[in-house]
Amino acid sequence: MGVKLSVIIVNYNVEFFLEQCLHSVRTALKNISSEVFVVDNNSVDGSVRMVKEKFPEVRLIENKKNTGFSFANNQAIRIANGEYVLLLNPDTVVEEDTFVKTIRFMDEHPEAGGLGVKMLDGKGNFLPESKRGLPTPSVAFYKVFGLASLFPKSKLFGRYHLGFLDNDKINKVDVLAGAFMMLRKSVLDKTGLLDETFFMYGEDIDISYRIIKAGYKNYYFPETRIIHYKGESTRKSSINYVFVFYNAMIIFAQKHFSQNHAKLFSFLIHIAIYIRAGMAIFRRMAVALALPVLDAIIVMSGLLFIKDYYERNVRYAEVSGSYLDSLVYIAFSCYLIIWIMAVYLNGGYDKPIRLAKLARGILIGTGIILIIYSLLPEVYRFSRALILIGAAWALTATTGLRLLLHILNIKSYRLSENENKRIVIVGSIEESDRVHQLLKQTTIKTSFVGYICTNKAEVRNKYDIGSIEQLPDYIKIYEIDEIIFCAKDISAQQIISLMLQMGNARVDYKIAPPESLSVIGSNSIDTSGDLYTIDVNSITKPENRRLKRTFDLAASILFLPFFVFMSLFIKQPLRFFRNIILVLVGKKSWIGYTVHETLPTVKSGVLTPSTVLGKDLNKETANRIDMLYAKDYKLSNDFKILFRGFKELGS
Repeated sequence: MGVKLSVIIVNYNVEFFLEQCLHSVRTALKNISSEVFVVDNNSVDGSVRMVKEKFPEVRLIENKKNTGFSFANNQAIRIANGEYVLLLNPDTVVEEDTFVKTIRFMDEHPEAGGLGVKMLDGKGNFLPESKRGLPTPSVAFYKVFGLASLFPKSKLFGRYHLGFLDNDKINKVDVLAGAFMMLRKSVLDKTGLLDETFFMYGEDIDISYRIIKAGYKNYYFPETRIIHYKGESTRKSSINYVFVFYNAMIIFAQKHFSQNHAKLFSFLIHIAIYIRAGMAIFRRMAVALALPVLDAIIVMSGLLFIKDYYERNVRYAEVSGSYLDSLVYIAFSCYLIIWIMAVYLNGGYDKPIRLAKLARGILIGTGIILIIYSLLPEVYRFSRALILIGAAWALTATTGLRLLLHILNIKSYRLSENENKRIVIVGSIEESDRVHQLLKQTTIKTSFVGYICTNKAEVRNKYDIGSIEQLPDYIKIYEIDEIIFCAKDISAQQIISLMLQMGNARVDYKIAPPESLSVIGSNSIDTSGDLYTIDVNSITKPENRRLKRTFDLAASILFLPFFVFMSLFIKQPLRFFRNIILVLVGKKSWIGYTVHETLPTVKSGVLTPSTVLGKDLNKETANRIDMLYAKDYKLSNDFKILFRGFKELGS
């Protein structure tokens, strides 16, 4: 018997999501003649090694560059042997009977060229892109200018996501979603493969349209469901996404519409690009600058009031005359800049907000101001008393502002709370114990509640609080914030059903794949998936990134004036000078990794943690040293590596 189904997954740097996806695919393919392809587009996160070690049955294609979605899928399609080809995103989880049901439907409907399924996000919410209409100029117009969002169920305005069609009924649709697209191989032989002009986005619309033009039909099939952690490989809110996505629409229009329609469509899409890109830029700037700007306004207002009060009631009694306005504004502006920069460098603007970091920044900034003040000539000195009073005001005002924003429950500006998430683990005692130990090894602070057992016959454990049938009740009784499902003990179908059963409960869901060191989840379609892994990401924390960049800049600025003298002791002086420039402009770091496969991304380094031990290290040892460096990053380690590798700064 020939191969019935070929599953093709294109991966790019989403190792843990891919692992979970492959576990669900392996289970769903039992008793089906099948083959699975993973096409890796030059990932550097350990995806390839993971597939080789844990899924040896997978046919792995390793690309040496990111070839794009269409090209990568076509590589596998050309050698696929299945009667049906499934294009599947790596950030998905399929139900155990997904393939059985979809293959049966395709077998029973020979007119079907392609099929898509009901997709849910990580909280069990329906994803509207599960069914879509063709983006004609009118449909694009309604979407670009918000009419589709205002009237989603309208047959006129809601055609982009076909909101007027029942989410739970089988229907013919124009466009299938690229996250799960089952295609009849014989139809692909007639229509041709994916158009490689589309690097990412738009290729699903193009192939769907060509299937219809070839005389076949596309179906939306909601009798099986998948979880799609939408947005893991790309950031939907990024400016780059806006340009890539909408330019893909233009390519589609130029390919399939008449010249006049294509011009109209292109005009509308260009308007959309500028509107969306402008909104993305404005939103990013507004979010980043809102708190510093509010701080500056409040602190400056207070400083001016304090100055006037001090001038009238204290200084006037001691020395006649007023401060020069020019000196006041220059001095106060400098104070503000130093305080805000000190708060920023100390992580006072990181999310969630921590008042301790804010206070530390204000105090360090005040110290810097006082040092500079003491070095100034007498004629330029302002008032030490105003500096100290102003510092007290700055700390009080900025703290009060954050407390107010927290009380108003403005999500982006909530304070970091000591109260940990209340978590339950759903699974067998053995697997729940494994996941519990995994959580203990991460840096995630949790308030663990207990286990919800899937097997009533198991001997009760000290953490066992009840059975899965009563899960909705336990959420309310114990005020649970997060549920972790053990995929080894509970089926994807049951997980999805429980998520839907609990509806709008304010709880997050995560899944722990069997034998994995990750726990994966996503709280909304707009967020990147939340991920618990054993922590090797210390080096990528915002405060550590700032420290590392500050170290690079400070070292480079120090090296420049002493370059000639240092060149006497450093091998390859010209390359040393080149390295100084590259580090200054942010192209390199003084310290980077020896091996890059499985660690958080940092800039390529002039020196590496292995420098202190010599260069004759095997790959495994070098990788272990890099991991320790990343996991327990300290600025002092960079100093040590730089000092010990001083002669190699020109390497």
